[in-house]
Amino acid sequence: MTFKTRTGKPMPKVIVDQAHKVGEDEVNRREFLALASAFGATAATAYGMLGMAAPAYADGHAKAGGTVRIQMEVRALKDPRTYDWSQIANFSRGWLEYLVDYGRDGTFGPNLLDSWEISEDAKTYTLNVRKGVKWNNGDDFTADDVARNIAGWCEKEVEGNSMAGRFATLIDEATGKAVDGSIEVVDSHTVKLNLPKPDISLIPGMADYPAAIVHSSHNPDDMLSNPVGTGPYLPDGLEVGVKAALVRNENHTWWGAESGAWMDRIEYIDYGTDPAAWVAAAESEEVDMLYSVDGEFIDLVSSLDGWVENEIVTAATIVIRPNQLAEIDGKTPYADIRVRKAIAMAVDNSVLLELGYDGRGQVAENHHVGPMHPEYAELPAMKHDPAGAKALLDEAGMGDFEMEILSIDDAWRKNTTDAVAAQLRDAGFNIKRTILPGSTFWNDWAKYPFSSTNWNHRPLGVQIWALAYRTGEAWNEFGYSNPDFDANLEEALATADIEKRRALMAKGQAMLQEDAVTIQPYWRSLYNHTVDGLEGGAHHISFEIHPAKLHWT
Repeated sequence: MTFKTRTGKPMPKVIVDQAHKVGEDEVNRREFLALASAFGATAATAYGMLGMAAPAYADGHAKAGGTVRIQMEVRALKDPRTYDWSQIANFSRGWLEYLVDYGRDGTFGPNLLDSWEISEDAKTYTLNVRKGVKWNNGDDFTADDVARNIAGWCEKEVEGNSMAGRFATLIDEATGKAVDGSIEVVDSHTVKLNLPKPDISLIPGMADYPAAIVHSSHNPDDMLSNPVGTGPYLPDGLEVGVKAALVRNENHTWWGAESGAWMDRIEYIDYGTDPAAWVAAAESEEVDMLYSVDGEFIDLVSSLDGWVENEIVTAATIVIRPNQLAEIDGKTPYADIRVRKAIAMAVDNSVLLELGYDGRGQVAENHHVGPMHPEYAELPAMKHDPAGAKALLDEAGMGDFEMEILSIDDAWRKNTTDAVAAQLRDAGFNIKRTILPGSTFWNDWAKYPFSSTNWNHRPLGVQIWALAYRTGEAWNEFGYSNPDFDANLEEALATADIEKRRALMAKGQAMLQEDAVTIQPYWRSLYNHTVDGLEGGAHHISFEIHPAKLHWT
């Protein structure tokens, strides 16, 4: 049987060959679906390659109109390229859309792109722009808009632009901008990306939340008062830490109106970081949907009448990391590999999963790639040796050094970080524990000497490494720089064959463990809750809320 892409061309052989290797594991199956759809397969084709039928999504029962109230942190808007929290995008997604959609089932589908093709060698991407789309100011949406946004993603000098990490393959290191000729407008609705080297991760990168598509007139300073976009909603106020709202744009003919944008109004209400306040809001019927719920609060909300529990297995996680570049009293204590190894040896990740996340997940191995990633390579078990850790710390001359570990003041991140501090203290380390409110913590999240940060799911392990561990990236909070790791990552990004990429990942995973870059202790199952009758709000694999998909039955 011949499997074809959305454009009618045969699926690349390297993808077809991998279909029979997936097996029965649900998570591996989902990650294959992500890879196949990234290479242009429809959901039906990707499922068909596994001998399965694609799930049916019936929207015929959707009721037009109404309001939905969502508990979620409300954060300030800024240049989408610098978005560092999904919550920001979950609001602006009302009017700023994406080229590619990442579904809850792990497949990639067309959004502002109608389809795409990737060459067998992953060096040429042909992007077919959806026809008939208009900006809400009346302008036509064309290939020029797509090319302009991709070029903007490649502007490495923009502070905090994490899209530059996702599109590093296209960037000329000498100029910090896209390589000349790499972004080619073929006609009014076709863009071709001519990569200097292969990269399999660009389509997933286009679906990530900082990849919102903006108009040529976009100005981050007035995006709330001048919300030009292609989506079906408009902002109706935003008060940071309090509330924000979207209202349907009645003056805009949205391209997807036949299958979405049912709600008249969508409200985001910020109840702070204490889950007890979220439970109280649900119990008193102040909200219709909770963004994400953890620990004991999952069962508390599930026990309430009229509430539905939604669960999804993901690669979402937490890192508790020393920053190798951080200076303390003129010294860089965590630049010493012995100090970092001592920290890793003193901590048992299974304890962190139990105490920090109520055991609702899977133990991880300190290298930020897991069994849910298609290229994951199993390594020997890590050594937990508190006595050896203290001896190594003393050898480094840091036995009396006071380590200050910071975290935000919410439940699971606080609890996990508490458990790290307790284990280090039990091993004889001198530990100071500091807890900060979110309004303070996130100002410098990437710069603290020793702190914890949550990370969202990414479909491919190479995506995470390119964002977080490659030298000089905006989200490299570890201060990690290893030329051998960077070179290995570059080769892995260029390798579509999973087995060949797995061998490269094994090397990279071992490097991250050997360099003791971080404690990355577990993978999270994610939960949220919606009231009976609300559809489209079940927990997304990447913490996304899609306003156009929300509806009452």
